[in-house]
Amino acid sequence: MTERPIPSDNTAVFGSDPMALLLRELGYRYIALTPGASFRGLHDSLVNYLGNEKPELLLCIHEESAVALAHGWTRVTGLPMPVALHSNVGLMHATMSIFNAWCDRIPMVILGAQGPLDAMARRPWVDWIHTSTDLAALIRGYTKWDNQPGSVPAALESIVRAHQIATTQPAGPTYVCLDAGLQELPLAAMPDRPPLARYAQPASADPAPESLAATLALLKDATRPLLMLGRVSHKREDWNRRVQLAEKLGAHVLTDIKTGASFPTAHPAQPFPPTLYVTPEAGGLIRDADVIVVLDWIDPAGTMRQACMGELPKGKVVLCSLDQYSHNGWSMDYQALPPADVNMLASPDRLVERLLAALEGEADRPRLIVTPQQQVPGPDIIEGRISVEAMARTVVDTLEAEKPSYLRLPLGWPGVSCRFDDPLDYIGFDGGGGIGSGPGMAAGAALALRDLGSDRLPVAVLGDGDFLMGVTALWTAVHYKVPLLVLVANNRSFFNDELHQERMARMRGRPIENRSIGLRMENPAIDLALLAEGQGCHGIGNVTTPEALKRALHKAVARVRDGEVVVIDISVAPEYARATSNAMLRQSAPGKSD
Repeated sequence: MTERPIPSDNTAVFGSDPMALLLRELGYRYIALTPGASFRGLHDSLVNYLGNEKPELLLCIHEESAVALAHGWTRVTGLPMPVALHSNVGLMHATMSIFNAWCDRIPMVILGAQGPLDAMARRPWVDWIHTSTDLAALIRGYTKWDNQPGSVPAALESIVRAHQIATTQPAGPTYVCLDAGLQELPLAAMPDRPPLARYAQPASADPAPESLAATLALLKDATRPLLMLGRVSHKREDWNRRVQLAEKLGAHVLTDIKTGASFPTAHPAQPFPPTLYVTPEAGGLIRDADVIVVLDWIDPAGTMRQACMGELPKGKVVLCSLDQYSHNGWSMDYQALPPADVNMLASPDRLVERLLAALEGEADRPRLIVTPQQQVPGPDIIEGRISVEAMARTVVDTLEAEKPSYLRLPLGWPGVSCRFDDPLDYIGFDGGGGIGSGPGMAAGAALALRDLGSDRLPVAVLGDGDFLMGVTALWTAVHYKVPLLVLVANNRSFFNDELHQERMARMRGRPIENRSIGLRMENPAIDLALLAEGQGCHGIGNVTTPEALKRALHKAVARVRDGEVVVIDISVAPEYARATSNAMLRQSAPGKSD
């Protein structure tokens, strides 16, 4: 729903006008924001100078949701969306979502503001508390670059540099802080903008010839090669190349749900479904492999040690990633130090392309057959609530004909319910492992699907904690008429922390019955459907059986196809996830989860 402003006939030019025009020239379609006086000049330029078009303002109720919305948009399109954040207070609200974008290597240009930096021009009280000596210090540990330009020409160059750095692999958020006084400065004429054609994007790095040769030599004699696919391209042509490479090598493939869909789950090369952590059974592929090609997998060392009972794998390891360029001393999202017999700072997708070219003409190699053990389904109902397993099975079976695009899945989602045959089947997790980004990311991803003209059904499966912390993001989806189906797996608890508390109690010989104190969201239970309706969504509440869920899904699909946002509150039993969550606890440091 684009809001068209009354045209302005004022020909005067102000400092923020060329900044807004540059955003258009960079190709930005939207800018997400929560309003603030520090960028009121830029806001006016976007509305009254550009006519609220290219970029169009996307109003978000909370800064964390604004960044999350841009994150979800980029997950689908691969293109960055700028975000405007108000001074220090808006930036502090947004920090968790910025950290998510950093960990997920999402390109994003964040436009902050403060001041006026000229102390003599500040209003009493409010301009002082909203101005900082080094505002970017709040997020410097999890952004690629920041700047606070001191003139309009410097601001224009800074925005171009921020865009270029953000979108150069490994991608990540950048931050430009714009002086409020500079935005509002009257200009004699429109200044020249940087000639964007002269500032070409750096080409992605190719693997070094000697590294490519060493990898081919290892793969030539390999009888049990393994591909571990992590942060790779979601372009269909790259997807097809990965399938071709696995078939050419006779390799097995591992994926996980921290990243988006990267390989068809039904392909015989991937005998085990993607999960949050590699299961003991899937870990056998790592233990038995003679060559492991790691394509920007998140935490390869931790995954390998988990699979090999604390040891390094016996097979040779080829590590291909550009991620080292993002590592710093503040954030430890770089994970454990990975082993590598061949180590290359290169684009994983370019390595796949180069390997295929080198293997052209060779016949596909046979693959050793791996037959996973059949999992015995658990009960559908536990203590009057639907099990997570039954919920996932019902959702996937019911929606299969609707071409769903899963915009989010919860941590305990069963791997057997991951049925991916296209990059848009699943867009991935949030990156930073916090709570509250789900609704915003879902709204942004659904917006991208709508704008692409996709006939896919946008579906987000969220935990109740994630939903509650970000629920106002759904107002933005309703306001801009973005169709979306949100399924809330509601166990009325921060249940993963219940397992942490149970573990502590067992270790210390204390009552495990106390594990839920301070963690259960009951007495009263929160009416999630009613909260959704308060944002303008259609809410369906207290679904407790597979049959009721199936009926609710059919009703919801019809409404979403008509352009609505629908939220289904599914009452799920937390006990089913015990085994999976306990495995997580053994592998993870203390932290939060929904």
